Amino acid sequence: MNASAARPIRLLRAFATVGSWTMASRVLGFVRDVMIAAFLGAGPMAEAFFVAFRLPNMFRRFFAEGAFNMAFVPLFAKRLEAGEDAKGFAEEAMAGLLFVLLLLSALALVFMPALIFLLAAGFADDPARFDLAVLYARIQFPYLLCMALTALFSGVLNALGRFAAPAAAPVLLNVILIGAMAVAAGAAAPVGSALALGVLAAGFAQVWLVARAARLSGMSLRLRRPRWSPAMRRLVVLGAPGAVSGGVMQINLLIGTVIASFHAGAVAWLSYADRLYQLPLGVVGVAIGVVLLPELSRRFRAGDGAGARAAFCRAAEFSMALTLPAAVALVALAGPLAAVLFGRGAFGADDAAAVARATAIFALGLPAFVMQKVVQPAYFAREDTKTPLYCALASVALNTAVSAGGAPLIGWEAIPLGTTLAGWLNLALLWRFARGFGEDVTPDERLRRRLPRLLAASLLMGAALFGAAAAMEGALAAPGLRYAALGLLVAGGGVVYAAAAWGFGGFSPADLRAAMRRGR
Repeated sequence: MNASAARPIRLLRAFATVGSWTMASRVLGFVRDVMIAAFLGAGPMAEAFFVAFRLPNMFRRFFAEGAFNMAFVPLFAKRLEAGEDAKGFAEEAMAGLLFVLLLLSALALVFMPALIFLLAAGFADDPARFDLAVLYARIQFPYLLCMALTALFSGVLNALGRFAAPAAAPVLLNVILIGAMAVAAGAAAPVGSALALGVLAAGFAQVWLVARAARLSGMSLRLRRPRWSPAMRRLVVLGAPGAVSGGVMQINLLIGTVIASFHAGAVAWLSYADRLYQLPLGVVGVAIGVVLLPELSRRFRAGDGAGARAAFCRAAEFSMALTLPAAVALVALAGPLAAVLFGRGAFGADDAAAVARATAIFALGLPAFVMQKVVQPAYFAREDTKTPLYCALASVALNTAVSAGGAPLIGWEAIPLGTTLAGWLNLALLWRFARGFGEDVTPDERLRRRLPRLLAASLLMGAALFGAAAAMEGALAAPGLRYAALGLLVAGGGVVYAAAAWGFGGFSPADLRAAMRRGR
């Protein structure tokens, strides 16, 4: 096989590497949230933890992952392939990032009550819940510093074509949080406090993992004094808009959190629903975004338009082959998923019904959220971070209008509706402006042929799941049978989809066998 033909196969293998680790993390995340639901339900302690945890995660998307996955990776890869001082550039970036985030962290710890009020103004009517959120946020906020270092080392490793350690790092977070809850429950200690401390411990564990992998790859970075060099100016110019555009989902979630804080239980319901639809988004979207950006950057620098188009189209095909059935399944099985996975302990039937409604609405936007991860790297690989920023701002405006304007009319369900509509608008704008790139991001004949067939197979599977779930209603509610019944539904849906997609010509099993056999 020649190099041009082998590249998409290696690309699929890289997607599989990142996706498998992300799947492990998401499965453990389910276990984590099932335990949180059982111990804390949708009560004040659960809402305080979710709000507090969202704060460092929001800043992480802006200052760490957003900037480095979208601005740092192309610049670092360019220096790496040109034989320039890539290591020195990474050290400068680390010094500058840590300087900014240390200052931000110090300010945040002092003004944390104001930040919590901005994030969840509705908590002000409940002093106990508000004070808990402030306490948990102060414990967890240094996690941002750890995630900044993790993002930088991960960017270095991704540019080197090493994806396993960065993809495995999130597994540590869920393992440590599960352990913290188990220890706290056994010692009759506050579970919320144990979770907050566990987040901080997990941050240090993740830094250790990726820093060790980078050192073994010959990239042992030393801390140096920050300086405002031309390279850092270029990184900031690219990273600032890239961070905002890459963090648009976090902005929309932030808006949703503020509005949800005025509806009792809504913050927790949305967080549990977020866990459900983030499973396919994380597994597919993260894998696509992490692997595709350095691949497109190399192709564009080499002037290989055909190779860039092939990588883009196969990424779109791969992502939709997994995302379309996932979205349809989440709509068809939203009720059973919420009830079976979370329905125990302090988490009641009304909570499960609320989570199911939010999950179904979020799921309708899932294909758009994932396709954004496919289209955005085409901009970032060209060092264009402003256009995605403008698209993101337009989607934020729509989300704010729908969520804030709709909440008084239809209740808190306007929040996931706004997020979903904003996701589709963002994708439509990204796709519209990408036309200027020429054929590099134009769907090829194979992609145009397969996408409708994948959609048809997904809809057929959804109809089968809806009917099967209705027939198995009793088993799904029986304590001794519900897990097996849900597993049978999921497995059966997968079989129906695979058979339909194969029969319709949506994919060929030979594609997967080739990727697994020949990938390197």
